Amino acid sequence: MRNVRPDNGSLVARDRPAGEAAAAQTVMAFDDNRLASALFGQYGQHLASIERRLGVVADSRGNQVTIEGTREACEQARRVLESLYEQLKQGHDLSTGDVEGAIRLAISQGSLFDFDAAAARPGFEEIHLRKRIVRARTPGQDAYLRALKRHALVFGTGPAGTGKTWLAVAHAVHLFERKEVDRIVLSRPAVEAGERLGFLPGDMREKVDPYLRPIYDALFDMMDPRVVERAMQTGEIEIAPLAFMRGRTLSNAAVILDEAQNTSAMQMKMFLTRLGENSRMIVTGDPSQVDLPAGLTSGLTDAVRLLAQVEGIGHAAFTRDDVIRHDLVARIVEAYETAAVVSRRDREGRS
Repeated sequence: MRNVRPDNGSLVARDRPAGEAAAAQTVMAFDDNRLASALFGQYGQHLASIERRLGVVADSRGNQVTIEGTREACEQARRVLESLYEQLKQGHDLSTGDVEGAIRLAISQGSLFDFDAAAARPGFEEIHLRKRIVRARTPGQDAYLRALKRHALVFGTGPAGTGKTWLAVAHAVHLFERKEVDRIVLSRPAVEAGERLGFLPGDMREKVDPYLRPIYDALFDMMDPRVVERAMQTGEIEIAPLAFMRGRTLSNAAVILDEAQNTSAMQMKMFLTRLGENSRMIVTGDPSQVDLPAGLTSGLTDAVRLLAQVEGIGHAAFTRDDVIRHDLVARIVEAYETAAVVSRRDREGRS
């Protein structure tokens, strides 16, 4: 069998003899040597990720790569390389996260033989900002971005490293840049200080900075730092601890509450009822990392349960499969989840 794909150079897929029907070989050649080198990654690290995740063997020589494995895995690897090559042709750099996202998309689409290309979505959701393009890299992130587009209030829950806060900030910046909202309001509960920050040195910003650093980092990643600083000075971007939200009405704003698992039920109710006219609200957190005093119910868990059937509210539940940090993070999350299940079973067995 021979296929030619002029957009990427030539691609040849050769099936092995009938006795080896489960195995296949795909040869891909790319017409730009510089882009091919970036595609394969430094020391072949991108190809190594594809090999490890899809169970194929990829051997590169110059601008050509030979992929061996099952027919399904070879087809998935081909789609991954083609999509990444298209990104490079459009002038985008590739990160390990981009490679992982392309792999997960290929896996979610299935194999060539049960995959309807005409009916399938062309790819995960994207957010186009002035500074960069933000892409969902997992099915869970894709569902999250689609929920953010459809609903005025969205809960994003799940383990660390799944991009809950980062994507929420990207969506808020997108709304702000398109002038769909007038301002961005970002908040976190400062549980470590009991939300009593008076004993900390410095002015208000210096007091709360340690708790809000992750939000600052996301903002500077999405926007020009000078624009961020100017918007903070004019009040178009406001970053404040949760305690300062009481009594306010947040209108014409994109509002994010991060680390919401560390709110009490009353704090969560207070925050959710701040939602004003023409505003969007995003609440993120990891229910497995609650720092509240023993016996106090997490407001995030309580709100997700109570509002599950309320129209206009979306919920994206991330799992360890959506972790996009270092590979070890997903395995660490899995180990803790397994230990929690074993501990729960032991308690039930003793009762």
